[in-house]
Amino acid sequence: MAAPELVRRHNIKLSGRADGQPIVFAHGFGCDQNMWRYVAPEFEDDYRIVLFDHIGMGQSDASAYDPDRYGSLAGYAADILDICRALELDEVVFVGHSVSAMMGVLAAKEEPDRFAGLVLVGPSPRYIDDDGYVGGFGEADILELLDSLESNYLGWSSAMAPVIMGNADRPELAAELTESFCRTDPDIARRFARVTFLSDNRADLDGVTTPALVVQCSDDAIAPVQVGKYVSAQLRNASLVLLEATGHCPNLSAPGPTVAAIAAFLRQLPARRAVR
Repeated sequence: MAAPELVRRHNIKLSGRADGQPIVFAHGFGCDQNMWRYVAPEFEDDYRIVLFDHIGMGQSDASAYDPDRYGSLAGYAADILDICRALELDEVVFVGHSVSAMMGVLAAKEEPDRFAGLVLVGPSPRYIDDDGYVGGFGEADILELLDSLESNYLGWSSAMAPVIMGNADRPELAAELTESFCRTDPDIARRFARVTFLSDNRADLDGVTTPALVVQCSDDAIAPVQVGKYVSAQLRNASLVLLEATGHCPNLSAPGPTVAAIAAFLRQLPARRAVR
């Protein structure tokens, strides 16, 4: 696909240094690129910033949504690679929040030479508990969550946003997330939710050699600390930063510590072109 068409389809926004090392920011379920507005600008002086919306989210072209392609996270990972190819990005630092973290893992596993680093913010390779593995939810809990979402998406959005965001003393954050959910096409959101909460990508962590940073909040109802520790332990070349922060969206609730963690990781990358 030609770059201009892909830019339109994914509402791609470019900023920062045109000759800088690219940082690609990917948002989580029910969100859009606006969720990075407190983080991405902090890197514009030294890096080329790439923001985009997943198909069906934000200002993307929802008519491009293909249930078969997006029936697994592999379809979203393919989009990330398409964007990198169309924009001729190399030595990419990929920053993925929530479910996008696993998309980045899949993309880096497919084309390891294209990526210089992975920043995985609140990642979870499997949300459902398993023998010897803590995902944070029982299978019945996830099925109930999906049933609720499918029967009353708007009600689910207003009920779940405060749980996902945390920070009950800052209700404006949950309100923003609720509004973001409500802007998403309900049918696409239902399909994306099933892909997000029923996927098991634990095996995909094996063999990923790209340097990685796992950014984990100390109190996260969606991806508990055990999950962050698991991801960092399973990746061959990963470190873990535990933020003293509440909720699943530190890019909104704790942008300062999130920026600091990413900046420290960038300084350690051997192939970096610019130093923050």
